[in-house]
Amino acid sequence: MTLLDKYILKRYLVTFLVMLVLFIPIGIMAHLAEQIGKIQDKEAPIGEVLTYLGDFSIYIGSLLLPIFLFLSVIFFTSKLASNTEIVAMLSSGISFNRFLRPYMIGASIVAVAVLVLSMFIVPSASKGFNEFKYKYLKRSGAERVTSNIFNQLNESDFIYVSSFDPARQVGYNFTFERFTKENKLDFKIAASNIRWVEKDSNYRLTNYRKRTILADTSFVERKSRLDTLFAFKINDLTPVSYVAETKNSLELNQFIEDQKRKGASNINAYILVKYKRWALPLSVFILTIIGVAVSSMKRRGGMGLNLAFGIVVAFVFIFFDRIFSTLAEQAGLDPILAVVIPNTFFGLLAFYLLQKAKR
Repeated sequence: MTLLDKYILKRYLVTFLVMLVLFIPIGIMAHLAEQIGKIQDKEAPIGEVLTYLGDFSIYIGSLLLPIFLFLSVIFFTSKLASNTEIVAMLSSGISFNRFLRPYMIGASIVAVAVLVLSMFIVPSASKGFNEFKYKYLKRSGAERVTSNIFNQLNESDFIYVSSFDPARQVGYNFTFERFTKENKLDFKIAASNIRWVEKDSNYRLTNYRKRTILADTSFVERKSRLDTLFAFKINDLTPVSYVAETKNSLELNQFIEDQKRKGASNINAYILVKYKRWALPLSVFILTIIGVAVSSMKRRGGMGLNLAFGIVVAFVFIFFDRIFSTLAEQAGLDPILAVVIPNTFFGLLAFYLLQKAKR
């Protein structure tokens, strides 16, 4: 790399790191000020609180990292433009594409770091963050799918409940079916509800009915209440919605395959997390190009105008991401489209702005 490349690359990385160091503590303080009452009411241990804040800093930093990067690129590039440094570079015979090269090197470094973080480090922080939040700050079970829950436990066993109350750990209209290797019904258990009894470590079935098939004859057993054991856990009925965020890349792939086999109703939410992790590095390049394109020209409004534009683009980026994520999770949109469409839109915007900046 030339001296110019090192100069721009240093400004790129240093400004980005300074942005993180400045804004993440502000986010921690704002979050702590909002939640301190609940933390005190629940008497959360100080050790757990400190661990939670550490996990929160990694979690929120990963969510806002592309936005911090985008604003930092606009900030230091606008400063270069206002000092007429970019005009001097281009006037010396350097093409705009050549001027862009150190930015792409910086984006590559950040993209690799982001990929490693999102695949292996952020999931651990997300697990600690969410577990603390739902233990001390939110009502238990607030983030669970609670209706029409169907799971395939293995090749022969299937369970279903029409609704589930996570707080009371009760499922309603419960059925358990086991099939033979020939795909014939072996027996079927039905109950008006199934409840996990913590003190006895067993399940309690109300209005229990068991229908067993032997050859061409069926036998029915009935009891008003039955305490029994099953091979599944009560929480296996309804994985929390954030469970995919807490698994590293290898664990997530296996988890998605298991949920597909079980026929999970919210499988799109898990697949979406997987695709977003792979798309995040691409967002780094797109936002870097947009940032350079809009801030490389000296404007009458100066850095303030560029930062204002950057903030607007950042909010639009977040808005698009949330809209298509919701469509994938709630309306059945293919998760890969939910990731590709926003990045394609901003990729085209980046290309247009780049061509305009070159002229």
